Amino acid sequence: MHHQIDIELVKEIIVEAAEIFANKESVAKIITKGRADFVTAVDIQVQQFMQERLTAEYPQIQFMSEELDNSAVNPEDYVWVLDPVDGTTNLIHDYKRSAVSLALMKGGESYLGFIYNPYSKEMFHAMKGQGSFLNDEPIHVSEEEDMANSLITVGTAPYYKELAKENFAIMERLYAECVDIRRTGSAALDLVDVACGRIEGYFEKCLKIWDYAAGMLIVREAGGEVCYFDGRMAAGEPIADVVAGNKVILEKLLKEYLECL
Repeated sequence: MHHQIDIELVKEIIVEAAEIFANKESVAKIITKGRADFVTAVDIQVQQFMQERLTAEYPQIQFMSEELDNSAVNPEDYVWVLDPVDGTTNLIHDYKRSAVSLALMKGGESYLGFIYNPYSKEMFHAMKGQGSFLNDEPIHVSEEEDMANSLITVGTAPYYKELAKENFAIMERLYAECVDIRRTGSAALDLVDVACGRIEGYFEKCLKIWDYAAGMLIVREAGGEVCYFDGRMAAGEPIADVVAGNKVILEKLLKEYLECL
């Protein structure tokens, strides 16, 4: 099925949808779902646009998105997995670190992945077995193997502030031993930064499947790996603790900092 998808058409749909990010009135319409958890009219409008266009083009493929009731989705069959705005809090604050993230999954495995940053005009995409690309140019993870020379991005799991003490203890140890750490607020963009070698590793607890479904494939096709904190290869769990990196740095993160293996 994934070989039958028109990659260029999907990219065009995503780019058109992301134009909604610039609508200040829609950005200003905010609903609070929970502590540090927001949805804007942009999230809803991008989701509706993407669902309508993808369903019209590929009516046989299911559709899952962050702001939908996904209880009827059968994960063992093909399904689009969308995060309409990864980095909603960033969008609200005009931080310009938000993206549309779209994956085509089946049975917990991603076969297509697209992540688009409308501010930088960077379109990342991958097809299983075909490599990863940034604006159609091949990308690869960093080859750095020394933590002392590595830049690591971290996530703070802002919806789960009760984890702060545990999370920041890990970050403090890591900060002392890597070249520096970053915290940006978009899991999707952190994952593609790993994929194109801008950073060596990334980890965050309690990610939802739409946060990492596309980035998981893009990192792997760029020569890296994405795992859960217990060392298992990431495989589409609805909510999970996720770590990514080139394979050497990933193993060091797991064994020496996350202390999972």
